[in-house]
Formats: sequence, C-alpha cells, structure tokens
Amino acid sequence: MKMPGTTLPQQLPLDLALKPRFGAEDFLVSSSNDSAYAMIEDWPHWPTHAVLLAGPSGAGKSHLGAIWSSKAHASVVTARTLAQADPLALVRAPALLIEDIDRLGDEPEAAETALFHVMNAAKAQGISLLLTSRAGPDQLVLNIADVRSRLRAAYLLELGPPDDALLRAVIVKLFVDRQLVVDVGVVEYLALHLERSLDAVRHTVTVLDRQALALGRRITRQMAADVLKSIDGTVS
Repeated sequence: MKMPGTTLPQQLPLDLALKPRFGAEDFLVSSSNDSAYAMIEDWPHWPTHAVLLAGPSGAGKSHLGAIWSSKAHASVVTARTLAQADPLALVRAPALLIEDIDRLGDEPEAAETALFHVMNAAKAQGISLLLTSRAGPDQLVLNIADVRSRLRAAYLLELGPPDDALLRAVIVKLFVDRQLVVDVGVVEYLALHLERSLDAVRHTVTVLDRQALALGRRITRQMAADVLKSIDGTVS
C-alpha cells in the first residue's frame, strides 16, 4: 500500500545482459553480408586456404567467425595473444580462426612475427585459416613485408555497415530475444536514428530493456528518443 506523502520506488533492474547468440540460425543475411555468408557456408570448398574477413566494428565478423569455427572444428585465438602462442600448436587443429589481426596487443612485433609463422605453417600443412580485421591488408600497420604479402594473397571478404533491412531485422530480433513487445514506430525510430552498427543496436536495446524494467513501463518512441539522447546526446 502506498503511504501518504511517499512515492512508489522504481524497480531495480538486474544486470542480466544477454550474451550474443552466434549460431548459424541467428545470423540475418542481407545485401551487406550475403557474399561473406555464402563463402563461410561454402567451406571447405574455398578457392584458397586463407580468407581475410574485413569490416567495421559491429558488422558481423565475430558472428561469421563463430559460425565457421563451429562448422570447421577450428581452434580460435585472438591476435593480441599471438605473442605468447606456439605457432605450431595452433595449426594442429583442422582449421584456425584468428580474430582481430588489426589489434596485435601490447607486443605487436612479437605478435606479428607469430602471425607470420602461423600463416606459413597453415599453408604448409594445408589447413584452413580465417582471419578477421576491421581493416583490409593495405590499411594494416605491419612491419613484416611478408605478412602483408600473405594477407594480400588471402581471399578478401568485405562486410559493409548493415543496410536498412538488416538493421530493422536485428532490432526486431533483439527485442524478441528479450521477450519485449514494441510498436513498429519504435523500430522505425531506432532504425532511423541509430548508428549503423550491430554493436550500437545491441547496446541500445539493452539500455531500453533496463529502462523499461526500472520504470515499469512499455518501451515507447519517446523512451527510445530519451535513451538515444542519454547515449550520444545527438538525437533530437
């Protein structure tokens, strides 16, 4: 019962962020990623043993990498850990995924040297190699010319920012995953004003979920506008 002179407290939202779902059935195909998805699905019938998947943050590289590593039974390593890795141990698996080769960590020279040996060993042993990066081979800052040469020789798959159809589909899917019911107007507003990044979509939906729970209200267009203002201060 509400006592005189008091206000009802907001609910305290639990920070139970959903982990991204990286199964093949969760990947949404559109014109911005269909070529890359087709190549991942076409493994092991690749035109070369090494493929470089490049695209901006939030374009779907991690999701495609997860689909491929599951399909190919690949070992997975991030480039920033290569400095401490044993290159020969990494190529004992039937396939290898190296994520984020544009971020070599605190020991870039050692990591780049390890990358060189890993790529040589993978080619010598004929194992499939998938590398992900936010930049293409010509934009990467590398000191070993042979590493750049091998990356240029890899089959380049480029992901663009999500197109309108993909952005809307991801927004709807994330709301459904959280069992949230929203009006079409909310989806359209978010699609129009959000940064064109899947990471930005995930973050915004998470914040909206928490806000709706805290206020005990459904997500509305006004709530979406307020949340976007709080995130970047640019939406009017």
